Parts: sequence; structure tokens; C-alpha cells
Amino acid sequence: MKWVNHIAIAAATTAVFSPELVPVAVLGSTAPDWLEWLPRIVGGRTIKHRTTTHYVVYWVAALLFFSLVWDFAGIGAAFAWGGLSHVLCDALTASGVPLGWWSDRRFHILGGRLKTGMLGEYWVAGGVVVLCCVLMVTTRSYGGGFMPFFYDYAGYYQDGTLDAKEWRDKRLVFF
Repeated sequence: MKWVNHIAIAAATTAVFSPELVPVAVLGSTAPDWLEWLPRIVGGRTIKHRTTTHYVVYWVAALLFFSLVWDFAGIGAAFAWGGLSHVLCDALTASGVPLGWWSDRRFHILGGRLKTGMLGEYWVAGGVVVLCCVLMVTTRSYGGGFMPFFYDYAGYYQDGTLDAKEWRDKRLVFF
């Protein structure tokens, strides 16, 4: 998949649960690719694409570690989720991804029917983004949580935070 789709999927899925961690998840969603070039900076060789940095088991282990053992404000879990979402999206493609170091076979989701750069991957990414936006709008809590992308202008008007003119100006603004 292209980076734009990896970024869109990681950002949308993270925004549903924790909008403030979207930048960290976006960084993680590109990590399996830029980590391949990291050894070159310190004098090593570039890692072959979709090998070590794309092992599903590494990203699952990182997510479990940061979710269950230790994490600072969810940053590690968001980064690991971004990396895992990248690897799972690559598993949708024909070339797939390796499960781990022990396997010489590739892991595919839905038979690996997508081709990188073709219209199908944009449809998948767009569908995930739309689904996440619907979830964010329908499950937001008006009284407890702050949703930085979706404001409850009617609730603000009823609470007296907005006056009638502000409410009329902003009532049809969704983002």
C-alpha cells in the first residue's frame, strides 16, 4: 500500500479512541518502511523491503507490551498500533507480509487481492476512514469527552456557552 493510505487508516482508527495520539500513530504507520533505512544511517546495509521490519509478530508483541506492561500516556501503544496497522494493510496486497522469522511463507488477508497503487487500496482506506468518522460522530459523549474534530454546538448553546448568533453561524459546520 501507499503511505497515504497507511497514514489515513492509522489516523482514522486512532482518532476513534484517542484523537490526541493521532500524530504518534501516523509516525508508527510509516515506521516499518523507514526502519528499513535506519541501519544505513549508522553505516549498515539497508534491510530488504517487507522482511524484518514487517514481521507481524514483532508489532503484535510491541502493542501487547505497551498495552499491558509499560507505557507513557499511550504513546508506545499508539506507535505500535500504527506499525501493526501498516503491516496488516500490507497483508491485503498480493505480496503479503511474513508472520515471523520462523516462516518462509507470506501472510495474506482476504487472499491478498489488492495491488499497490491501484484503486482498490484507496477504496479500502476510504471505507475505513468513513467507518471511523461514523463511529466518532455516533459514539461521542456530549457530557464527558472532548472531541477536537466534532463539536457539539447545540449542546454548547443549551449550556449557555454559545449565544444564538454563534450557534446559527456554526450549527452546520461539521468539522
